Amino acid sequence: MIKANYPIDKFNEIQTPFYYYDLDVLRKTLVEIKSETKKTDFHVHYAMKANVNPSVLAVIKDAGLGADCVSGGEVQAAIDAGISPSKIVFAGVGKADWEINLGLYNDIFCFNVESVPELEVINELASAKGKIAHVALRINPNVSAHTHHYITTGLSENKFGINMSDLDHLIDLFPTLPNVKLIGIHFHIGSQITDLTSFQGLCVRVNELQEYFLSHSVKLEHINVGGGLGINYEHPNHFPIPDFQAYFNIFRDHLQLQHNQTLHFELGRAVVAQCGSLISRVLYVKQGSSKKFAILDAGFTDLIRPALYQAYHHIENLSSDLAVEPYDVVGPICESADTFAKGFVMNQTKRGDLIALRSAGAYGEIMASQYNLRKLPKAYTSDELAH
Repeated sequence: MIKANYPIDKFNEIQTPFYYYDLDVLRKTLVEIKSETKKTDFHVHYAMKANVNPSVLAVIKDAGLGADCVSGGEVQAAIDAGISPSKIVFAGVGKADWEINLGLYNDIFCFNVESVPELEVINELASAKGKIAHVALRINPNVSAHTHHYITTGLSENKFGINMSDLDHLIDLFPTLPNVKLIGIHFHIGSQITDLTSFQGLCVRVNELQEYFLSHSVKLEHINVGGGLGINYEHPNHFPIPDFQAYFNIFRDHLQLQHNQTLHFELGRAVVAQCGSLISRVLYVKQGSSKKFAILDAGFTDLIRPALYQAYHHIENLSSDLAVEPYDVVGPICESADTFAKGFVMNQTKRGDLIALRSAGAYGEIMASQYNLRKLPKAYTSDELAH
């Protein structure tokens, strides 16, 4: 079995579980993104919700990406990481007043507005500060992302965005709101999208909406198509970097930008997922009536995606080169949902073996909890362990 090149000797000195970030993989990923986006002057805002580890953010900031934030805490973290407020977009269906004020105070690039009441509150808070807030309307395009229903966001049944049927009202409303300026429209149809035809459908809808706004004499400075590009969870060693060329070409080929109009993206998982792993140790191998359980010291408190989304993560036994056999790979949490995989085939496993749960750079550390009063795992990077 092909395995990742990990510093096993260093791992043996560290208390498990812990997160490990291969910053070389991250840097190569960012080089690919920059290479593809500079061809047509696309602008990428890193989706902070995927991972805000300071070492990871430092590399992303140095690469020149902006930030896509969905909370005041994320806005502050982006600023603290040195990302310019002029590159920060702020979405979220429930922005609190203090979060909006934080964005106004720092003169962020744009608020992605998700409802009429939110637009009115931003106008009111901006007026109190004597400012004009730049906003984009997050429109619900009713385009299917063909992904897990928990991470589908662009259907009319979802809580996100403004329905297209409300646009006439909004066009009429803007002249009555002097402290907001409409500069763009924003979309996000879902996450972990591997069927790129979903993005073609989005382009068609964006082109239609462009015509709608032009027919109402509204010129938009930018279009923001969100993120959602998926990664290959099954084969992280063979596909450590997503196919950014194919992804960005979809928008080059199918989206009709107006003169001097810029196109913005909000990539998260595709940037950081493959650089991260959750490293764990086997506590026990338990023989059940019809299966073997590999019981790890990591649980869904440290990587919740399998329990929450029934998500797949490739698992590697870093300590064994023996013949393979199937295991139910589980954690120590007092919940039956604390299962990483059932019948997963890996090298023969024993107590003390090091296990890597791959592609955990996105929605691993950031979603960790202290359920069962477990300690939050520490994080280490390849740069740190190289010394």
